[in-house]
Amino acid sequence: MKQTTDTLLLVRPYQFRKNEETAVNNYFQEDLLLPLPAQQAQEEFDNFVNALNAHKINTFVIQDEGDYDTPDSIFPNNCISFHKRTAVLYPMFAENRRRERKLDYLNALQRWGLTFDDIIDYTSFEKENRFLEGTGSLILDRINRIAYCSLSPRADAGVAHQFCLDLGYELFIFEANQTVGGLRKPIYHTNVMMSLGTQFAVVCTDSIDNRHEKMNLIKRLNETGKKIVDISEDQVNSFAGNILEVQSITGDPFIVMSSQAYQSFTAEQLGLLYSWGQIIHNPLDTIERGGGGSARCMVAEVFY
Repeated sequence: MKQTTDTLLLVRPYQFRKNEETAVNNYFQEDLLLPLPAQQAQEEFDNFVNALNAHKINTFVIQDEGDYDTPDSIFPNNCISFHKRTAVLYPMFAENRRRERKLDYLNALQRWGLTFDDIIDYTSFEKENRFLEGTGSLILDRINRIAYCSLSPRADAGVAHQFCLDLGYELFIFEANQTVGGLRKPIYHTNVMMSLGTQFAVVCTDSIDNRHEKMNLIKRLNETGKKIVDISEDQVNSFAGNILEVQSITGDPFIVMSSQAYQSFTAEQLGLLYSWGQIIHNPLDTIERGGGGSARCMVAEVFY
């Protein structure tokens, strides 16, 4: 099994705005004092997709037509993930994010010639107020079959265990926090403070307050041969952890991120990242400020 894919599913936004239902525990979101935030987000999205296509990375784009009031539809990786012939649907914290499933990703992919034999559906956990938001909550080491998960209101340990049983992963749980108003609060998604590539792990170890958990995570990453790029909490706030390794249709490795994330890395860190792949970065300021997510959140990797 490879860590990366050359095929990505994206959703072009229609009603993008700061989502009032997710802002209760996504502390990266800000009020957007812009006349047309959705139009600004669309421009950033289009430039992002054009950059991916220019580097020969396949993109399947679903247009959100605005029928369901889905301000966070631009982040499909929380709702669905793909594992060869299997697709997984996830239980979502915010009710208005559950409506994103009406965009019917699977039928869209079927129209493009991609079908999945097995659908694993965890959405019934929503009735129990238990959530697991896809590859936002789970950082998958697909080669070594390890799922890293930082617990939060959006990441339930029991649902994560069920995912690992069904998909054949080992679960590695920890708790990552950020400082909000002088208090330490859970980071809403693991993929804001951690990213895994074929040879590397970008991770904010300072966000893990429990020393035992921190040392165990470092040990596990070292055991699996990952070179650790340790980022600061300030870099997390610039979405340096929200990056993704992908590949082109010719197999060339790339690392995708926002321009804000790129500018937050030190020269030494960038040197390491460039040794593992060419970096693609685009300005995503409106999407980051309003949505509290960045480049990695915008793509659902299609393994087929």
